[in-house]
Order: sequence, then structure tokens, then C-alpha cells
Amino acid sequence: MSGFGGPAPDAAVYVISVAAELTGLHPQTLRTYERMGLITPGRTAGGGRRYSHHDLELLRVIADLTAHGIGIEGVRRILELDNQVTALQHVNEELRAELAATRAALRQTRAAARSARPNTLPILRHPETGQTVMVWRPSED
Repeated sequence: MSGFGGPAPDAAVYVISVAAELTGLHPQTLRTYERMGLITPGRTAGGGRRYSHHDLELLRVIADLTAHGIGIEGVRRILELDNQVTALQHVNEELRAELAATRAALRQTRAAARSARPNTLPILRHPETGQTVMVWRPSED
């Protein structure tokens, strides 16, 4: 459930007639988009379609794109690219977090190395994966 007592965005709750009315599309259009693989509504145990709020938003995007003259294959490609961008944004966020953790570990290791014996090589240990990296520096002699 969302904060306002309504269904979660991914909860498949709207029957096809309600989804059609909320999106301004004909129910047959929704079925066609499903056959084309543009949308995948949830199913009840009896096989009835159930659309989520996320599905409705996607249907509105598809309707808007086609209303602007973009063909179905163009819509499919736009949706694929949008999904790729979203996936890459998540990977980027994960990599940024990992980089920040690695930099923090490097700072800690450098600080520890300064106070350690001069012949000791600092070793970095990633806080999440446990992987280690030995840091080599030229001699300061």
C-alpha cells in the first residue's frame, strides 16, 4: 500500500475496462499492445487482466507517443532505450557508492600506513566484498 491508503504502484488491481477508461484507450487497444509485447498486465487466477498504476502510466506514454506520429516499432525502441537508461542509472548509482566506499577505505588505509612501520605496505579491504588490494608506492628514500 502507498502512503495514502491506495494500492502500490505495481499492484495489479484495475480490470481492463477501468484501465481503458483511465487511459482513454479502447480495451481492444490494450489487448493489442499486450500482444505486441509493449505491456504485460498481471493476471488473475482465472486469467483476467489486471493493470497496475505503473501499467496505466506506461499506456499513457504509449498513447502520447503514437498521438505524436511515432509508429509502434518506434514506440517499442523508445521504451527499450528508456529501460536501458533506467538500468544504467541504477548501475551508475551502485558504482558511485562502491567508489565512495573504496575511497573511504583508501583514506583509512593511508592514514594507518602513515602511523605504521615504514616497511609496511598498506592493504585496502573493500568493506562489502572483502576483496583486498595492496597499494604500492615508490620509496621515499
